[in-house]
Amino acid sequence: MGTSASSTAPVIVWFRQDLRIDDNPALSAAAESGAPVIPLFIWSPEEEGNWEPGAASRFWLHHSLTELTISLARLGSPLIIKRGYSLSVLRDFAKEVGAHAVYWSRRYEPSTIVRDKNLKGALVNDGVDARSFNANLLFEPWQVLNAKNEPYRVFTAFYKAATALVTPPAPIDPPKKLVAPVKKVRSVAISDLMLLPKINWTMGLNDAWQPGEKGAKKNLEIFLDVLNRYVPDRDCPGVSGTSRLSPHLHFGEISPRTIWHAVRDTGKAGESKTTYLKELVWREFAHSLLYHFPHTANSPLRPEFERFAWRNDPDLLERWQKGATGYPLIDAGMRELWHTGWMHNRVRMIVASFLVKDLLLPWQQGAEWFWDTLVDADLANNTLGWQWSAGCGADAAPYFRVFNPVLQSQKFDPDGEYIKRWVPELSGLPKAWIHHPWDTPKEVLKAAAIELGKSYPQPIVDHAFARQRALEAFKQLKPVAAK
Repeated sequence: MGTSASSTAPVIVWFRQDLRIDDNPALSAAAESGAPVIPLFIWSPEEEGNWEPGAASRFWLHHSLTELTISLARLGSPLIIKRGYSLSVLRDFAKEVGAHAVYWSRRYEPSTIVRDKNLKGALVNDGVDARSFNANLLFEPWQVLNAKNEPYRVFTAFYKAATALVTPPAPIDPPKKLVAPVKKVRSVAISDLMLLPKINWTMGLNDAWQPGEKGAKKNLEIFLDVLNRYVPDRDCPGVSGTSRLSPHLHFGEISPRTIWHAVRDTGKAGESKTTYLKELVWREFAHSLLYHFPHTANSPLRPEFERFAWRNDPDLLERWQKGATGYPLIDAGMRELWHTGWMHNRVRMIVASFLVKDLLLPWQQGAEWFWDTLVDADLANNTLGWQWSAGCGADAAPYFRVFNPVLQSQKFDPDGEYIKRWVPELSGLPKAWIHHPWDTPKEVLKAAAIELGKSYPQPIVDHAFARQRALEAFKQLKPVAAK
């Protein structure tokens, strides 16, 4: 124990992306110390540099903080909320309450690492015990290295090395009670953070999600019930075949250890179980890459892509953003994203390929749009996904892999159920034509009350032409072979 139970010097637990009670090492360590515990959240978006939380993330954060406050109050010490720069707020607050320690969960984004290092040094200089814990990864980024002590750039090798390490530890039970601070502590209200938009466009998000730890546990239970169908269903956007745990993981409402052990210990689905656990390790790979290559949030990992001649076309970008490209699967995905703050993973790959290869627009513009609109916007995962799609990152899709949006649509949404859900103006088309309405006979279009160019747009680019153009452009970047 860090201090005796009779001590009145409190421990501050600084919450960030670990908005949960279960398997929270910092919270558990503070509770076990026997000292009063003051849970603290600091709203400091300006410290995130170019990556302030987007609109969808702010919506999620508002509701997640609301639930966390209730959960902590039930344990005996409600969440205190402050605004301002983390370093000054923490130092001032620690002095105000006479805290002897500050505990928090580690984050791994480039700017955060620098900030936390400076913060820890300042607290120690103030005579405060400052400790950080791994709450949000199965493995620390510095644990999984190759024989040369270098980070992996290929997922298969990373996966083998990571899974050869010790099994991720079992999740920690939540504390049963927190000792409240002796003095009343001031806090701003969650509403004072103004996280929700002034004009309420969040109805779709409210319908689709339950932010917070309860919602995370509920989604995990639902997923475990259908886990045996994960392999056949996970690529089909019209089917509820994925876990939908990504926003809960990003905000730390559930730990990867909890998910890992719940999936591993279930008696179902050998192949599906292995495949899903591999997806959790893919998330670890993303965080490892961002940790070791911090420039990749804005710049390509493969330097030859710095000279790629991306196009600049705000009109095409807006058509893509609004789901008005004339390609039904692309438009369905982009509209699902706008309405629910989420998009099926298979569709994410297809819409990303379309942006960077069919339209030749820079991957950074896609990453920025996803950052603002996704409830699971995560810098490491967003960066890896977009660099993979553009072919400029680690373990990237080869430049000649250009997704055909029609063939992908026919393969993964054969009956057009996903398209009909999100592009209802096409719902009258038979499945033979719904994937490529521009080829539909006039009488069929008329019967479906569709007028191409008016009720639904013509394609903004011809895929065959765009594919060839992309191949020629990307071919110029092939590294010159050594003689």
